[in-house]
Amino acid sequence: MDKGSPDCPYPGCFFCVMKEGNPSKRRASLLKFFRELPSQDDDGQVLPISGLWNTAMAHPNDPEFIELGIFECMSALIWKGLKNRHWLSHDQNIYIPYYAAHIIGSYTMNVEEFAEMAVHAGVIPALVELLRGRLTWVEQRVAVRALGHLATYAATFPAVASHGEILELSMQLAVSSLEIVYTHFYQYVDRRLSYHCDLLTRGMGGVEMESRKAEEWASQLQCWSLQLINCFAFKPEFLTTICKPEFLAKLPGMWGGLVNENSPAGIGLLRTICHHKFGRGPIASSSGVIDALCNIARSSDDWQYMAIDCLLWLLQDPGTCHKVSDKVVPTLIDLAEITTLGDHKKLGDSIVSVLEECMQSSGTGRNSISSSAKEEIEELLAARQRLKWEKSMPKEDLHIKHAAALVVKLEGNSLFSSGDISAAASKYSEALALCPMRSKKERVVLYSNRAQCHLLLQQPLAGISDATRALCLHSPVNRHARSLWRRAQAYDMLGLAKESLLDAILFINEFSQSADPDLSLRQNKVPDYAERMVKKQMRAAWLFREASVKHGGVRCEGDAGDHCGQETEDSEWETASESDMGNDVKDDLGDDFERKDRHVKTLMKGKVPDIET
Repeated sequence: MDKGSPDCPYPGCFFCVMKEGNPSKRRASLLKFFRELPSQDDDGQVLPISGLWNTAMAHPNDPEFIELGIFECMSALIWKGLKNRHWLSHDQNIYIPYYAAHIIGSYTMNVEEFAEMAVHAGVIPALVELLRGRLTWVEQRVAVRALGHLATYAATFPAVASHGEILELSMQLAVSSLEIVYTHFYQYVDRRLSYHCDLLTRGMGGVEMESRKAEEWASQLQCWSLQLINCFAFKPEFLTTICKPEFLAKLPGMWGGLVNENSPAGIGLLRTICHHKFGRGPIASSSGVIDALCNIARSSDDWQYMAIDCLLWLLQDPGTCHKVSDKVVPTLIDLAEITTLGDHKKLGDSIVSVLEECMQSSGTGRNSISSSAKEEIEELLAARQRLKWEKSMPKEDLHIKHAAALVVKLEGNSLFSSGDISAAASKYSEALALCPMRSKKERVVLYSNRAQCHLLLQQPLAGISDATRALCLHSPVNRHARSLWRRAQAYDMLGLAKESLLDAILFINEFSQSADPDLSLRQNKVPDYAERMVKKQMRAAWLFREASVKHGGVRCEGDAGDHCGQETEDSEWETASESDMGNDVKDDLGDDFERKDRHVKTLMKGKVPDIET
C-alpha cells in the first residue's frame, strides 16, 4: 500500500486516503485499500473497519464504497476470522468480523441494488457461518440482521433461500437466543468477554449498563431472527418447515420486551402464517396459540390489530372456523364496538360482518360452530339492530330509556355499597339492556363497574370481557383509566404478566394525564398500587426469566432480596391489591355527597382517590 501521511503510524491508512482531495486518486486508493486489506496482517486494522462501520451507519445509501468493492472486502475479512484463529486473537482483530457483518447489513438495509451487489460479492456463505454460531452470539446478531435485509428483496431472496439451513438456523436462534445471551454473557459477570462489553457500551457505564444493553441486544437477536423467518413465511413452500407445533407454540411469547417495542415480534410472524390457508390449519390446531391470540387481541399491545387479523382470518376460513369459534367468537364480540385501531378504520363493522358471515355459512355436523357461539352472535346482531331502531326513535323516548337505565344503575350502586356484589352485577346488566346504544359514556361506566364486580367475584375472564368492551367504547380507544386498571388486575389473576403489565403502564399514563379532578390530585406521582403492579409484572415478564429459572436465577437490578426467576411471596401486594379493588369500584358509585365525603377522608389519609364524576 502507499505510505500514509508522515504523522500516521499505519501505512495506507484509510483515514489518510479519505482526506485525498483528488477524486481520481481517492477512488484508486480506496479500490486498492479494499482489495488489499484482507491480506494485510498489520496491527491496527480494526481502526479503518471501525471507520467504515461509522460511515455505513451514517450514510447507508451512499454507493461509493459499494462500487469499489467493500462487500468483497468485508466477506473476505469474515472468512479470515473464521479460518485464522491466530490472526483473530491478535491485537484487536476479534472485533473485525462483527464490524464487517454490520457493515454488510447497513449497506443492504434500504437499497435493493446494493443487496444484489452484496449477493454477487458472495457475502451469504460468510454470514451463514456466523449465523451457525462459529464465533459468538454478538456476531450471530449482526449476521441475522444482514441476512434479514437480503431476504427482504424479491431479487435477492432466492439467493438466501437457496441456503436451506438459513431457515432452520434462524428458527433455532429465535427459540434459543435469550438463553444463549443469558448463559454466555448476562449470568456470569466475571466471565464476560471484554470485546462484547466494549461493543455493547462503547466503554461507557459499568456492569449495569452492560446488562441493560445485553437485554436490548438479546431482544434484537430474537426479533431479527423472527423477521428473517417472516420473509420465508410469505412463501407457502416454506410453511411446512415453519409450522412445527413446538415452534408455533413459542411464538406468542416472543414479544421483544419493552426494550424493543417497535418490533412486531412473534405476533407478526403468526399474522403472516395466518394469511396463508395452509398456515391457518396448524395454528387452529394449537389451543395455546389461539388462547394467546385472544389475549393479545383484548389487550393494549401495540400489535393488537395483528392478533385481531389472525382471529378474523381463522373465522372466515371454513376449514378452521369450527375449530376456533368457541374461543374466537366471544373475543371478537368484546371488540365489536371498536372504531379505529391504528390504520384499521371501522374495525368493529368488519368484525360484525365476519361474525355474521360465520353464522350464516356455518354448516352442520363436524364443521358447524357451537350453539353457544351462534347465540352470542345473535345477541350481537340484535344489539346492532337495536342501534338502528334508536336512530328513528323520538328524542323523548331515548331520554326516558336513559333515565330508566340511570335508576337501575343507582340500584346497582346501592347493592354494591351494601356488599351484595352479585346482585349489583345483575343490576348493571339490566341497566346495559335499558341504556341507549348511542349513550357510550354511560355504557363505558356500566361495563367498567360490572368488570369490577366480576373481579370481586373471582371471575377474571368475565372481568376482561367487560373491561375490553368499555375500552372499545371509550374515545379514544383503550384509554379509559379505570378499565385499564381492572383488566390489568384480571390478567394478573390469570398469571398473564405481559398483558397485565401493558395495561398497568397505560393506566399510569392515563392517570397522570387525567382531567378528572380526583384522579389528578397527585398528578405527578404514580399511585403506589400501580407501581407495585408494574414492578411485579416486570419481574414476571422479564426477558430472561425463563432462562434464569432454567439456570438457577440471578439477582435483578433494583430488587433488594428478590431473585429473578424465583417466585417471591409479596403479601403487601396482595393486601394492597384487594384493598384497591374494593375502593376502585366506587369510582362511579354513590351520589355527590358520598363522593365529597370520600374525597375528604381520602385527602386526610393521604391516599389517592379513584372517583369518576
